[in-house]
Amino acid sequence: MSHLDNIFIHVRARLQNEGVKLWEEPYYSEDLGSIEGALENLAKEYSRFLGFDLSRCKFILTELQENALRKLAARREFSATGMATFKVRRIDNRSGTTNMLDIKCDLNCLGSDLQAAIAEKLQLPDRNHVKCIAAGRMVAANATLAAQQLKNNQQLIVIVGDGNNRSEALYERINRVKADVEAVVSSQNRLVEMEDQNGSPVFLPPAENRALLIGLGFCEKARAAMLREDFEEALLLLLEADESFATCDSQFLESVDNYALLNLDIVWCYLCLKNVTQLPDAERRLAVCGRNFRRSYGESFERLYSLKGKACPERALILRLQLLQGVVMFHQNRRDEAFERFEAANMLLRELKVNADQLALLVEMGFEEREARLALRSCQGNGNVEQAVQFIQERRQQLKDARKQSKAERALQRRLMRSNANESDWVNPRSVCTLTEMGFERGLATLALQRSKNDVPKAVELLQTESEELRAALPQTRASADTAKLDHLLQLGFNEDNVRVALENSSNDIERAIECLLRAFQSEDELKQTMERVSRMIGAKGQDLDGPSTSSASNQAQLAPPSPIIDAVLKRARSEIETYKAYERFNSDLSQNDMDYLDLPLIQEEKILEEYLNLLQQ
Repeated sequence: MSHLDNIFIHVRARLQNEGVKLWEEPYYSEDLGSIEGALENLAKEYSRFLGFDLSRCKFILTELQENALRKLAARREFSATGMATFKVRRIDNRSGTTNMLDIKCDLNCLGSDLQAAIAEKLQLPDRNHVKCIAAGRMVAANATLAAQQLKNNQQLIVIVGDGNNRSEALYERINRVKADVEAVVSSQNRLVEMEDQNGSPVFLPPAENRALLIGLGFCEKARAAMLREDFEEALLLLLEADESFATCDSQFLESVDNYALLNLDIVWCYLCLKNVTQLPDAERRLAVCGRNFRRSYGESFERLYSLKGKACPERALILRLQLLQGVVMFHQNRRDEAFERFEAANMLLRELKVNADQLALLVEMGFEEREARLALRSCQGNGNVEQAVQFIQERRQQLKDARKQSKAERALQRRLMRSNANESDWVNPRSVCTLTEMGFERGLATLALQRSKNDVPKAVELLQTESEELRAALPQTRASADTAKLDHLLQLGFNEDNVRVALENSSNDIERAIECLLRAFQSEDELKQTMERVSRMIGAKGQDLDGPSTSSASNQAQLAPPSPIIDAVLKRARSEIETYKAYERFNSDLSQNDMDYLDLPLIQEEKILEEYLNLLQQ
């Protein structure tokens, strides 16, 4: 932020406090236009009072007057024609704002029409490469601007990348990430699962579970982009995550840290992209984050400190929150409050700095730099290397134990998810395990939880008072496996026990049975081997039909199952392989450290803090 921006904030705040209207007399006349003498006198007064250069004060007053007149003209045009004017700011990683445009568009037009108008003005070949952000939300292409609550004279920010080729690459990359995240989350192989910070699984109804996993997937990819300092991509992915989270229960969202971190990261991207036009959205998101932290950590973080001690790594998040709150307050000209936030952030920064020699030693011992930095910060007063090693080992063991203890719950969750139950029939597997540990049968416990909407005490009451009715309501015994279908699947090389279970569970629906069998594979290699085996059968069958064949080819063709079954296996196997590939791409740049979100190097934070403290002293 420049010295001129600092003067701008001062001047604008003083105009607002004094109720000065630069678009009215004595500063402006409809007949004469801008009245230079009056502006000159006002500039002299402000330069003396604020202690700034006269020419700069005059320049800023002129700019503010022209902006006000443009808004008035846009209001008149909107009243007369219904044509809205949008102040569009194109931003990128390197220099923040690169273009300022006035774009006119009817509010009854679609978002795609607005994208097209911006693409034309910026001379871009494809409107789909234009990503518009209004009040902290992406403008949807297939809905009207009015339906998305866009207004005349609203400021928008636009991300298109750095030049046409970069723009196309960014657009394709975002689409690929979206497709990969959705494929991975939709996989019935449970390639990704939610855990709390202690490594225990989190169970939610299917629709909410899916929405949160998609949102968290976008957040993970956004965090990887932030580490590369690609804040354009990060912001777009975070806003995608925000849309996924919006479909979840709001009370649940504000009770978990993930939603707080999403809002914190969005505001961090605003700042790193040198964009203060989203100030109202930034203030709103920081308020959400602050409420969540107070709920989780206590009003003055006393709950957090009592559980984890004063040296907990979560302090890095608190530092970033206080820094961003200070920046927002500074731009609102609330300088005393901003200074308090900056001072609090500065104090935390000093406490969180780690000893470079100790960090290097831990890395030499084979620990990852992020893991080592978190361990040093978690030891009081930066502790020492021995304490840090102990912290890392204890943390690893804690995660291992939690995942081992929850193994039965996770396995049950997978079985329940694969049963394709309706949303209303969902049961919490942890509650099922609790009831079975109390001595109740799993089938009865599951049915009781369905009827009680996952209320364990009510389920216990049902099991104790209505057990016979529950037993009578249990599904009938599974149908036996169809012999012909069993033989066909065995010919394809599947294990007999697995085939029987798959056919019985699917009531002999061959496609569902194939789906179940292929999902049971543990690797992409197993799927490829199945495809190769089936493909050989197709070749042998075709050879037998089209011409002379060897005895072995003829026998193989006779053994080959009907074509519809072969086609179903190949189609499903290809789909599963694509899911594995999506998972590999998804994981390609992600950290495997579960506490990675707490590892902020704090280099950028220190620079920003120093910059704003210097501005406060001017």
